[in-house]
Amino acid sequence: MKTIFNQTIGIQEIDPQLKLNVREAVRAVVRFEEKLLLVYSNQGDYRFPGGGLEEGETYTEAVIREIAEETGYQGGIVLEKIGLITENMKDSFEDHAIFQMNSHVYLCEISGETAEQKLDGYELEQEYEPFWRSPEYALKINQETLKQNPSHRWILRENYILSEMVKREVRSG
Repeated sequence: MKTIFNQTIGIQEIDPQLKLNVREAVRAVVRFEEKLLLVYSNQGDYRFPGGGLEEGETYTEAVIREIAEETGYQGGIVLEKIGLITENMKDSFEDHAIFQMNSHVYLCEISGETAEQKLDGYELEQEYEPFWRSPEYALKINQETLKQNPSHRWILRENYILSEMVKREVRSG
């Protein structure tokens, strides 16, 4: 399967006079039967395991690390890249700058073995907890949460991926 989506969310055309601050990140789509491995936060939303690349890390190394850290599931295997979501927004830390997050989305499998989660500061604060959920259920919950909290713009990214999973019935294994 080739890349099935390449989507830009937020600012569509970037003024070349503005500084561009770019972050490369990964998201893992792990599906078993009809459910996806997602992380639920105390913000009331479901997210795909993922995050930014660490110094010297490849995309596939990052996605395997993020699955283990955020969910506790070990033995991640990257099957293929299925998409890219680019989020462009005003940089909240720097005037006259755009923050661009490129989330590379990978279809993955896991061995089923689990260990303890290794959550970062904000992940602990948001009480990340792994769940297996149908994409339809997670999408419904996220849509309700976004309606109540429009500032949670990361949900737009998660909902786009969830919608693609519903539409295309992407499966691992």
